[in-house]
Amino acid sequence: MAQQRSKSSAANANFRCTECGWTTLKWAGRCGECHAWGSVVESVVTGATASALKVVKVADGRGARSIVDIEADSVAHWPSGIGEFDRVLGGGIVPGATILLSGEPGVGKSTLLLEVAARAAAGGARVLYVTAEESVNQVRLRAQRTNALIPSLFLAAETDLATILGQIDAVEPQLVIVDSVQTVSSSLSDGIAGGPSQVREVAATLIRVSKDRNLPILLVGHVTKDGSIAGPRLLEHLVDVVLQFEGDRQTALRFIRSHKNRFGPTDEVGCFEMTGDGIAEVADPSGLFLSRGKTAMSGTCVTVAVEGRRALPVEVQALVVKSSAPQPRRVVNGVDSSRVAMLLAVLERRAGLKLSEHDVYVSTVGGISITEPGADLAIALAIASSYSDRPFAATLAATGEISLAGETRAVANTKQRAAEARRLGFSTMIDADAGHLREAMRAAFATAPADRVNAPEF
Repeated sequence: MAQQRSKSSAANANFRCTECGWTTLKWAGRCGECHAWGSVVESVVTGATASALKVVKVADGRGARSIVDIEADSVAHWPSGIGEFDRVLGGGIVPGATILLSGEPGVGKSTLLLEVAARAAAGGARVLYVTAEESVNQVRLRAQRTNALIPSLFLAAETDLATILGQIDAVEPQLVIVDSVQTVSSSLSDGIAGGPSQVREVAATLIRVSKDRNLPILLVGHVTKDGSIAGPRLLEHLVDVVLQFEGDRQTALRFIRSHKNRFGPTDEVGCFEMTGDGIAEVADPSGLFLSRGKTAMSGTCVTVAVEGRRALPVEVQALVVKSSAPQPRRVVNGVDSSRVAMLLAVLERRAGLKLSEHDVYVSTVGGISITEPGADLAIALAIASSYSDRPFAATLAATGEISLAGETRAVANTKQRAAEARRLGFSTMIDADAGHLREAMRAAFATAPADRVNAPEF
């Protein structure tokens, strides 16, 4: 019995999450850190291993220094040649940085990175594009279609990590693109390609190579059904930049957002358009999210949203119809459903609109998603316009947050929003100065064309 206890103390059974590395003494069906189900597995740590760590004397010149004695070196960004891509990165690609680009299948990740590789190669850099999902002939055909045939752009179709490292040694590139990290495997790790252990090993090795050689590496990452990056959550913590490539495959518009950036802002957005010749950046997307109808229609209102340092005019459309079902429908697209539900309650309680008997549909134009509360006033005005079947003037725009009491509140970057609205011809701006939702609705309906029905009383 004593011998068994000795063996038990020598080998402590721990459980570790394969997604994020969280450890616990007891097994759990759900990780307490990343909340992933079925990711906690048993790992045995022997007493000898646990006590093998020894204190190492710090070498000369590597001792800790006071923070005031350390010189701040500015991070040098290397422009990729694509303005919208550089905008999201904070000015360009940083040497030695590891960038993870994720997105749904077919959204255009490979097309975008092939364009980045071509622009870098055209600027004189040696670029290595490693494709682990396609053949070099397939990539070459896409490059021919997008005019990306540059002599200093090298292609390699490899799925073995050791071979990819050999290709890096042979080409000696200034930029490496790996498409994708979930399809590359290493002989030093167990499991199939795309598994947590393989993704962790591949990413850690490539990041180490990136730091040692001051070599920027762009990784393509697959996403799961819920839109999160496939593989262990540790992958997002290891890389320097995490980008999300978004867009509906049925439309040509694409957006790239930064969820993590150690060298720049995390609230910027880049706009692109898929064309027959590849992907093209949209430097001024102001007109993409506005309808082009010449006749004023009820149920529409324009707001000015701010993404990072960019002001984007977006048209919000609403449709209110009498419901024939016991439970009226609430359908939204491009706006937050819970936010719309709150605005409907405020409109009924504070403005007297009997919306509980109507189906309400709210959508944005152009496929853009608005999450900021600054669009509250435009959404409420669009719903009120559709409810009363009375349009506003085509030169009206509205920005402001609405409280549960019906008060209008100011939002950030008010001057920038107003300046962008004036630039595009919106001469009437309704914002938090209205004071209350009722006052904002009166001001908006005062701009309505004279040939329509009288404005309702609020």
